Amino acid sequence: QVQLVESGGGLVQAGGSLRLSCAASGRTSSPYVMGWFRQAPGKDRNFVSAVSRDGGMTYYADSVKGRFTISRDNAKNTVYLQMNSLKPEDAAVYYCAASHLPFGSTSYTYWGQGTQVTVSS
Repeated sequence: QVQLVESGGGLVQAGGSLRLSCAASGRTSSPYVMGWFRQAPGKDRNFVSAVSRDGGMTYYADSVKGRFTISRDNAKNTVYLQMNSLKPEDAAVYYCAASHLPFGSTSYTYWGQGTQVTVSS
């Protein structure tokens, strides 16, 4: 089992920045592919970004490309999502997820509880 705990959410003005963190614990001896997802009220949960086990490959949804950066520190079992130039439409609950499948898979096994991001216009 892997436990994921997100932090770093909050209220920010449009154009501002936030950095989300996701700390993993439990069976972390082998790194997982890590991803970020988000869900706005009344909408489906959508993919935001993913990073490979060694951090060498990343992937972004078109809506965040060029504004968000995913990274990881395997020594700390932590993955980050740096969010810049935030827009009101970025407001959502952001979830961290871990997958034991190859990078590029859309299936994630473990999920965090989420952290709220609110963007004021």
